[in-house]
Amino acid sequence: MESCLTLIFFSSVVTLITANSVSVRLVNADSRCAGRVEVLHEGQWGTVCHSSWDMTDATVVCRELSCGEALGVPNFGPGSGKIWMDGVRCKGSESTLKDCRSKGWGKHNSNCADHSYDAGVRCSETINYGLFTRLADGPHLCSGRLEVLYGNTWYTVCAAVFDQQDAEVVCRELDCGAPVQVLGAAAFGKGDTQMWTQEIQCGGN
Repeated sequence: MESCLTLIFFSSVVTLITANSVSVRLVNADSRCAGRVEVLHEGQWGTVCHSSWDMTDATVVCRELSCGEALGVPNFGPGSGKIWMDGVRCKGSESTLKDCRSKGWGKHNSNCADHSYDAGVRCSETINYGLFTRLADGPHLCSGRLEVLYGNTWYTVCAAVFDQQDAEVVCRELDCGAPVQVLGAAAFGKGDTQMWTQEIQCGGN
């Protein structure tokens, strides 16, 4: 099923809806930008074997999570459940780890028979342009009111300075498909954060 995202303008606050959800996370560390790599497949979180795992693969993960540059691929301890990916070979240009080559979902060799070899990543945590993006108050991570983090403060984004090209960048950053429609409905409310006052002008790329 193709992903479908709706852009909604209400009370000068941008909100977004899409069918996709985030499929990679880092766990078992003191930062959201470091930890054991886990991927979501068929509704279940599982790990990635470190066989052939390298900095190019880590770069894709860090970019996907808006966590800056890859600093290393240390071990963050064993996970549990499925070992979803093995033999991962990213080119480095992929927008998400699931687009990288591997042996296939749930397929791994004898070197990855248990979770002793689960892959890890440590990222710089430096966000491009000092911003981190989220969709708030929606049913999942790819549906909700658009908010950006600058410093230690979350801001909502004014719809008057937000267009289709801006939405394309947000959707790509969050791996949430593509914006397809503009509606005038109050989907997720105004929120209680401050308004981002700077005009956003994305080229779409």
